[in-house]
Amino acid sequence: MNILFVCTGNTCRSPMAEAILKSKYDQDKVRSAGIFAGKGEPLAENSSVVLGEIDLTLNHHTSPVTVDGLEWADLVLTMTDRHKQTLAIQYPDYQDKFFTLKEYVLIDEDQWKQLKELYSHFEEKRTNLLARYKNLNDEEIEAKLREELEDDIRRIERMEGQLPDLNITDPFGGSLSVYRRTRDEISHHIEVLVNKLKDEQS
Repeated sequence: MNILFVCTGNTCRSPMAEAILKSKYDQDKVRSAGIFAGKGEPLAENSSVVLGEIDLTLNHHTSPVTVDGLEWADLVLTMTDRHKQTLAIQYPDYQDKFFTLKEYVLIDEDQWKQLKELYSHFEEKRTNLLARYKNLNDEEIEAKLREELEDDIRRIERMEGQLPDLNITDPFGGSLSVYRRTRDEISHHIEVLVNKLKDEQS
């Protein structure tokens, strides 16, 4: 499975993820890119230092996200839900490949299916209510929506409250200790990823 890690500038989080996974997986099947990355910039110095502390190196030059890269990837793992949302808007034809790293390794499909069903039901109900109350003024419509959708909103909030934080901390501009924490956070979830990939292949 070809895996593409994506962050903002492709200098900190996604190349650290790339280096860590390459040490545990087929190197030719791992790449990284950035949504707002330039071309050919080096790895952030602190990223290089904290990777070196765990005996990893990466000959890295930044790359922007491209259609060719998305075509190559079987799985695109972003560092935050905002990265994932941005990719889904910019490249809607590939959104079935997009997950945050944490989402992919921590949340089972049943949880996502249930949450998507709640969202879908909520939107359908909201659309029907708007059609029903179209003759009311905006304030009255807002009051009606709040009243009739209250239970649905609470159900969604309860389910969302059970989900983990899906974002990898951005160390950009931080101290070495901040970069270490991000490296360790990424490393932990990549261990889970490797085990999941092994299970899927067996």
